[in-house]
Amino acid sequence: MNSTILLSLIGFLILAPAQKVFCDEPKHNFAQWEKEISAFEAKDRTNPPPQHAILFIGSSTIRFWTTLAQDFPGEPVINRGFGGSEILDSTHFADRILFPYAPKTIFFRAGGNDIAAGKPSEAVFQNFKDFVALVHSKLPDAQIFFIGWNPTVLRWNNRDKEKILNDSVKEFASQTPYVKYIETSDMVIGANGKPRPELFRPDGLHFNADGYKLLVERVRPYLPKPQN
Repeated sequence: MNSTILLSLIGFLILAPAQKVFCDEPKHNFAQWEKEISAFEAKDRTNPPPQHAILFIGSSTIRFWTTLAQDFPGEPVINRGFGGSEILDSTHFADRILFPYAPKTIFFRAGGNDIAAGKPSEAVFQNFKDFVALVHSKLPDAQIFFIGWNPTVLRWNNRDKEKILNDSVKEFASQTPYVKYIETSDMVIGANGKPRPELFRPDGLHFNADGYKLLVERVRPYLPKPQN
């Protein structure tokens, strides 16, 4: 083989993987959340939350869960949900809205926006594993509960991809200390096999009060047991 052709082929093989990563993984826009994260920090300065509390963190399911204190009376709960966020965002901002509280229990729900944006389920699952690894690097005994994804009216077509993510996390949780999976996929399904519209806001995506009542009952058994 001509040496010039050989060198060109080697150069292509070296550069191709890098070019593929560059094309497939555009730079994530963390700056879009700066206003919300700064607002959390300002709130923490004026009204510091308790240490070792129960942290709820993730995307819009958490953000709109405004009744946490009433749903789990007597429990020290912190809500750090920011709607529209992806798993990468919670990982990126952990130093500002997770580690300062040193939570012993973390309820996490994110990943649906990742899939809706076109990210493969396998990549979303890897992002979750990265989140777990980061949390446990500083809080090795923190319990992380992944609240699984349920089908919705608006994103019904994403249900198979969401199930792949759920199944991957469930398997991972079965083999990983301090990680648990909470099933929710069945709680919204009606007799026709599809999501019940009466459990969602008019957008067909976010829970209404009735939907949250069902979610509360799924989460309640996983709350920390009272110390004797």
